[in-house]
Formats: sequence, C-alpha cells, structure tokens
Amino acid sequence: MLDNDTRKYVSELFSKELEGEVNIMLFTHSNSAKCETCKYVEDLMSELAAIDGRLKLTKYDMSENPKEAKFLGIDKAPAMVLGGKKIYNLYYFGIPSGHEFAALLEDITDVSKNRTRLQDSTKERLRKIDKAVNIKVFVTPTCPYCPMAVRMAHQFTIENSRISSQMIEAVEFPELAQKFGVMGVPKIVINDGPSFEGAVPENVFLQKVLEAIK
Repeated sequence: MLDNDTRKYVSELFSKELEGEVNIMLFTHSNSAKCETCKYVEDLMSELAAIDGRLKLTKYDMSENPKEAKFLGIDKAPAMVLGGKKIYNLYYFGIPSGHEFAALLEDITDVSKNRTRLQDSTKERLRKIDKAVNIKVFVTPTCPYCPMAVRMAHQFTIENSRISSQMIEAVEFPELAQKFGVMGVPKIVINDGPSFEGAVPENVFLQKVLEAIK
C-alpha cells in the first residue's frame, strides 16, 4: 500500500517527531458487503503501524465488538480513533488516503506529544468552552484543502475534550453527505446545524465554532 519513498518519509518523520506511543483503534466489518473499503484501510494501517514500534494498531470488528464501538462512539465503518496519554474524541470515518494521509500523520505526531500547533491565544479560548461541541468535516481524497480543515478540527479536540471532531469521507458515506447538503468540500458542520465551506484561517474557524454554540 505504501511505496518505498513514502515509507522512508514516514519513518524519518516519526523518528524526529514522535514523543510517545500512539494507539490506533481501527473498526471494520469483516463482511466486505457491509464495508467495501474496510480491507483497504486495514492493510494501509497495518503497513503504517509496522514502520515504527511506538504505533500500536488495535483492530475491532463492528459485529464482534459492539461494546467497544459504543464506548468509543463508533457507529459506522471503516473508522479510526487515536489515543496517546488518553483517548481523543477525534475520528476518521472512511479512508485516510490521498491528501488526508498527511493529516493523519500530523494527528499522530500531535497525539504522541499531547499538544497541538495552535496559537496560544486559540488554545486559551478553546479551553474556556464548557459545552459539548461536535465538528463534522466532510472531505474527498482529491481535495487539497480538506486536510487543513480536518487538522484544525482535530487540534481543537486535542485542546478540549468537550469537543469531538470527525473526518467523514463524503463518497463513502453518501447518505450523510446528502443529509448535510454537501455540495463542495471541505464542508464543516457544527453540532449538526451551522455550517461553512472551505479551509479558513485558525481564528476564523474558532470564531465559527464560538458563534455556533452561543
């Protein structure tokens, strides 16, 4: 799944950036009829985890592990949750391929450090949020701007456990894309209500979240 150049790049990145172990919790369906892309994601994540021993891949089957899925808030597959010193409410629903693979690598390094690359002023404002917030980011693998939106949402989650954020691959989950009126990506939906499109600067993304939860 990963060519030699990619493997070398990832190995060097992790060698330089990883500070602790990261557990990748992967949920799939063993029945391919229920999930055409699950085997692809499982192979991809197995190869990724084999690059560095600090990555721990834990595999769950949706049919055989319903308690684990419910506990982690997983209701569809393929899905991934990342954990380091704690389990973060940041999710990948669908294949983290194309441009999204880069977002996954950056998420893994942030989780290993238990900190983000956001501005201090942003972190301070995020920590003051005392309401539950859910951020859905609809993406496609060929969208060059989508990883920026995914990363922003996932970093918000790392900074405040009340915030959950989901990357949702629009082509793999067309019913959800239709439900939320996804016509272009990235499309960001906050608490299943207010939404906006495009990769916006950090301060604008934060303001959109704050306005949505007033």
